[in-house]
Formats: sequence, C-alpha cells, structure tokens
Amino acid sequence: MSTAQAAAGPAAGPGTAGPLAALRGRPALGKLLLLLVIAAVAVPVVHARWGGGIWPGALTVDLGGPLGEVNDWIIGNRDSHPLFLHFFGHISNAVVLSVRGVYLALLALGWAGVTAVAALVAWRTAGVRLALTAGLSFLACGLLGMWVPTMQTLALMVVAVLVSVVLGMLLGLAAGLSDRTFRLLRPVLDTMQVLPAFAYLLPVVLIFGIGVPGAVLATVVYAAPPMARLTALGLRGADAGVMEAVTSLGATGRQRLLTARLPLARKELLLGLNQTIMMALSMAVIASVIGAGGLGDRVYQALSSVDVGAALAAGIPIVLLAVVLDRTTEAAGRKLGTEPTGPAALRGRRGWGAVAVITAAVAVLGRFTGGRIWPESGVVAIAGPVNTAKDWMVDHLYTGIPVIGGTADWAAHFTNWILNPLRSGLQGLPWWSVLLIVAALAWTIGTWRTALTAVLAMAGIGVLGVWELSMDTLSQVLAAVAVTLVLGFAIAVGAARSTRLERLLRPVLDVFQTMPQFVYLIPVVALFGVGRAPAAAAAVVYALPAVVRITTEGLRGVDPAAMECARSLGATPGQQLRQVQLPLARPALLLAVNQGVVLVLAVVIIGGLVGSGALGYEVVFGLAQGDLATGLVAGAAIVCLGLMLDRVTQPTTRRQRKES
Repeated sequence: MSTAQAAAGPAAGPGTAGPLAALRGRPALGKLLLLLVIAAVAVPVVHARWGGGIWPGALTVDLGGPLGEVNDWIIGNRDSHPLFLHFFGHISNAVVLSVRGVYLALLALGWAGVTAVAALVAWRTAGVRLALTAGLSFLACGLLGMWVPTMQTLALMVVAVLVSVVLGMLLGLAAGLSDRTFRLLRPVLDTMQVLPAFAYLLPVVLIFGIGVPGAVLATVVYAAPPMARLTALGLRGADAGVMEAVTSLGATGRQRLLTARLPLARKELLLGLNQTIMMALSMAVIASVIGAGGLGDRVYQALSSVDVGAALAAGIPIVLLAVVLDRTTEAAGRKLGTEPTGPAALRGRRGWGAVAVITAAVAVLGRFTGGRIWPESGVVAIAGPVNTAKDWMVDHLYTGIPVIGGTADWAAHFTNWILNPLRSGLQGLPWWSVLLIVAALAWTIGTWRTALTAVLAMAGIGVLGVWELSMDTLSQVLAAVAVTLVLGFAIAVGAARSTRLERLLRPVLDVFQTMPQFVYLIPVVALFGVGRAPAAAAAVVYALPAVVRITTEGLRGVDPAAMECARSLGATPGQQLRQVQLPLARPALLLAVNQGVVLVLAVVIIGGLVGSGALGYEVVFGLAQGDLATGLVAGAAIVCLGLMLDRVTQPTTRRQRKES
C-alpha cells in the first residue's frame, strides 16, 4: 500500500472513491444532482402550498394602482407644477434650441457643403475609398428625395450623441475610478442594456410630451450605457506598470487621469463613441413613434400603410448614414496611437485646415447657386417601381408557389407547428418546473449566483402578474433563436472555410447589421402578413449577422497548430470541424448564442407593432394609450426575461466573478 493510500484509510476504498472522483471531474453533473436533491425536498412543499400550473395569484403584486396614480399625477401637474415648469421645461427648451441650431447649421451649409464635409472628414480619417463612399452616400440621400429628413435625423443625432458621450464619460469615469461605484452601476447598465427601446419612450412621453425633446432624451438614455461601460473598461484596464511609474513621479490624481489613464483608454473611448452613434441612430428611428420626425417618421408612416417603396426610400439613407458613421469612427479608432509627430503633425494640421477652407468655399458657392436643399428636379422616385416589384412578389410568393406553398403558408405552418405548441408547452408547465429548468441551465454553465439571479428574474415576472404573456414572448424568442442559430452556424462554417464566401458576405452583413430594427418589419409584413411569424422572421434577419460574424471569427481563430495536427492525422473536414474547431471555438459560439438571444428579444418586442402580441403588444399599447402601468409592467417583465436569457446563455466562472 502506498503512503497516499495508507493516509486515506479504509474510507477511500474503490467503492467510494470512484463516484466522488467522477463527480469532481464532472462539476456540471454534481450541480444537477445537488439541485435534484433540493427539488425533491422543496417541490412537494411548494406544490402543496401554491399548486402547479401558471404562477399563483397569491404571489403576485398589483402595481397597476400605484403606477396609475403616478400616471394621473404627472398628467395633472405637467403644465403647472414647478418641477415641470422650472426643471423639465428648461431641459425641453434647451433640447429644442440645440436641435434647431444644428439643423439650421446643416441647412446653411447646403447639400453641397454637407456632402463636402462628410467626404473630406472621411478622407482625412480613412482615405480616398471611404471619402467616395461618404460623398456618394449623401448624394444618394438627395437622389432618393430624403435630404431634408436626413438632415432632421442628423441634427437630432448630433445633439443626442454629444449628450450621450458626456453623460456616458462622466458615469464611466466614476465607475472606472471607484470600485463601489462600478458595483452600483453595473446592474443599472445591465438593466438598461436588456430594456427594450419602446420601454424608454413611455416615461419621456409622459414628462416631455410628443416631439423632439422626448425623442432626444429617450435616445440619450438608450445610447449612453455603451459609452459608460467602455469608458469604465478602459480606465480600469490601464497598464499597472505605467500607472505605477506615473505615481512614482509624484503626479496627482488629476494628473494621473489626464496624462495616463485617459490616453491609455483612447481606443475604448473611440469604440464607445462608435457604439453610441450606432445605438443613437437606431433609437432615433424608433423614436419617430413619439414625433422625432426625420427618416424614422417616413419609415413609420410606410409601416402603417405597408408601403414597401416608401419604406425603402427612407430605409436606404438610414443604412448609408449608419455605414458612413460606423466606418469613419472605426477608422479614427484604428489611427489612435499612430499620430505623426514633428513635420508630419504640422502637415496633418494643415490638412484639417484645408478641409475647413474647402468646406466653407463649397458652402458659399452652394448658397449663391441656390443649393440650400436638394433640388426637386434631382430626385429619383423609386417607390413606384419598388411597389410594383413587391406586388409581383406578393402575387407569386405569398400564395402562388406550387407544391411547397407560398410565404403565407410558411407563416401559417411555422405558427401552427412551432410557435403554438411551444407556447402551449411553456404555459402548461408548472411554474416551479420553469424555475427549476432555469436554475439547472444557469448553474450548469455558471455559478450559484448566476443561477440565483436567473431564478429571481423569472420569479419577478410572476410577481408582476404577466406570467402567461411572458411565456408567449419566450416561445417566440426560443423559436426565432433556434432558426437563427441553425442558419447562422451553417453560414459561418461555410464562411470560415471559404475566403471568397466571406468576402461576398461581408457587405451584405454590414448592411443588415447597420439597418435599424424598425426597417426589418416592412418586407416581412409584405411577405408574411401580420402575426407572430413575421415578428420572428424579422428577428431572425436582424440577429443573423451578429451570429455569423462572431461564429466565423471564432472558427477562424482556432489555433493553426491544432488544425495542422488534425490534418496530419488524416481527419476529414467534417471531423476537423466537429472534433477540433467547434470545441476550441466554444467561447465564441456561446457568445454568438448570447448575442443572438438578446437581439432576437429586441425585435420580437418591436414586433408588437405587427401583431406579435404578448409583452410586445403590452408595451406598444401602453405607449399608444399613455398607460404607464401597462407599459412599465410589461417593460419590467421584458427586463427580467432578458436578464434570465442572458444568464443562461453566458458562462460565468468564479474567477470571472472575482475579476468583474
């Protein structure tokens, strides 16, 4: 007997050491067994006390009364209370004046001046190719007859982005420099990330009414969190050696911030600006529901009448604007840290001076030639031909395809064979079994804290009294996510193996990834009608680019040595994929699943506009009727649902918890 065996004693014999060693080697199995033991004790007690089926009414809290009173108080005092007159009123006036000032400045530049600014800034930032893209994009906005709406959207975005960046940087500074503030802000930012865009609109409408102020402030609240997160990340990730060297030189806290932390976090700050711009554009389009005007208003009007041609005419400028802003800020981020010095820096400053001079000259020339807005004679009407093509597609695709049926049949089959059974199954499960399933999924891939958060989020849905509606929304999300993952993984595998396919897909994914959520509803309604299936189809199209991109990068990032070893052992391409690439790319695959779930949930909620029902309809109804109770309860339930889905699809280890 060895020394180790003698020390272990008789209790460590083969009969007992085997199962314990097996559990230590498979922690997920151990967690499930422990959860099974807890369930065996708790479930009979819970079932006897509250029963099964849907969430028991005894465990719900009616928030309709208190929220209704708040709603009535706001409406009754909005025009007379000092809080509204002397605080919110001044904010509203400042927003209106700022947006109007930017809009008048854009009109003063004229269409030629604005196009010149966009092209020259893109040229100085990223080169000739992006300059041509920017110039042609703004010219296309004019050709489509959308110059004035584009300037309205751009003016609203400029103000919203500036306020979002300032607010986000202040919050990020506080979180980056203080651990306590970081811990306090993290759950707030998590909540804001999963809260649907529509839920932001109802409170600001009650306070500021319909119009530009509410749209700008809703956009700020929606777009500021990425700036705050990335600012905090950059400050907290500053190189410890550099910070120690600066401290040893006697720098004060302010000097360390200005000379070390902020310069080291420049890339994160630029990435935060990029994300803020993209989210502001998306929200500015959605805010057209509350009177933001601009391109979003044109898309919303087209959605109301299912006018695909008008929607496309307004949707193309949105996509072009998003692509130009995204590429310009991304290029600026890549150039950080490579700034020239000496004579080259002087030439760079002269280049920016030339940009200003050329812009001024073009603007003056445009004013003298009457080029303040795009001339009507230069508009190309595409709505008629597009609607003609849409009508042909509907006539031939909606019901006219032999054997396999049309899109209407597909929507009906998807609803009857997938969505309805899934909804019935989720609503028919005992409420405590749903909590157990959530706990098992979250604890298997994370820690007990992860499982507790997910279970409490689901319990919060029941307490709010919207259990059945939430199960309906969850069924739509699960069905759309399943389709997204099947298509996304299949496309990503092909793109990872073929560089040519990846190059062909890149511009398509760029367009789909930058297109706001609203725009996706138009073509799916035309092809599939209204209901839950069109909302699921729009969610699939919206989430697919992110899943494809993340999965492709993960598969391509697998260690080349591992792939070469597999090939040298004679593994087929299928074996290489199953046994090497997929296991090694597991973190990227799980991230793709997580992002797919979050993006699908966002569009399923907006699908309330096209008949998806459930929580999405409640949010839309609350916004349309000014019903704070209905809208906020549904919004809170969506936050809980999003938080649960995030926790059960994002692995967390104890080490990650400590680092965060």
